[in-house]
Amino acid sequence: MKTLSENDSEYICEIKAPCFQALNPEEADLIRSSRTQVLFRKGDNLIKQGTFASYVLFVVKGLAIQYVEGDNNKSFNLRIIQPGEFVGLSSVFSANTFSYSSVAICDCQVMLVEKTAISKVINQNGSFGLSLIRRYTEQNNNLFETLRVVLYKQMMGRIAETLLYIDEIKKEYVEVFTLLSRKNLADFAGITTESAVKMLKMLDKEGVIKLEGKDVELLNKPYLLELSKKG
Repeated sequence: MKTLSENDSEYICEIKAPCFQALNPEEADLIRSSRTQVLFRKGDNLIKQGTFASYVLFVVKGLAIQYVEGDNNKSFNLRIIQPGEFVGLSSVFSANTFSYSSVAICDCQVMLVEKTAISKVINQNGSFGLSLIRRYTEQNNNLFETLRVVLYKQMMGRIAETLLYIDEIKKEYVEVFTLLSRKNLADFAGITTESAVKMLKMLDKEGVIKLEGKDVELLNKPYLLELSKKG
């Protein structure tokens, strides 16, 4: 992790996300004065589950995994965080600690904005507050869908769902599969790494997918969709 100053070549002067365009000059100045720009290296934790949350993160560049930690060093991956997304929004609306962890799967450029500044702007600016509430609600809806998949689908349905989800992200970030280990894929599906490897090889042998190193190409998406639906 590296804190960036205005003299660093990687420093980004402005946050160009649509939600920040709703701020008036005074509110924008408050956000600027309350932010710290940080470069997280691959493998660095953006946030850690259970730690005190004094800031909200906004991802400018890079990809990260959001996951929950359980007992016996087990974890479950919830989603891939992409540029333009917030991390730790729940700390603004409810909890004082982070309810999940996040780890960078490639170098990530992130804005850390003090939670008090975000709360103040929300109270003053209804449009900005509404945009954050929408984002927060969308994240919660995605988490409910993830829970449904884990509770009601068999292992093959889960791995099919995982492949289809990541393939959607691959449309914009072609390297996404290569950034993920087989354990990462298993943790998205809520299965063991051994089971994930076995099923991937089976799907590859059947011509449903093509494995090239860590990359995965989906050759028969209709079949994977059917597997996902049947669970």
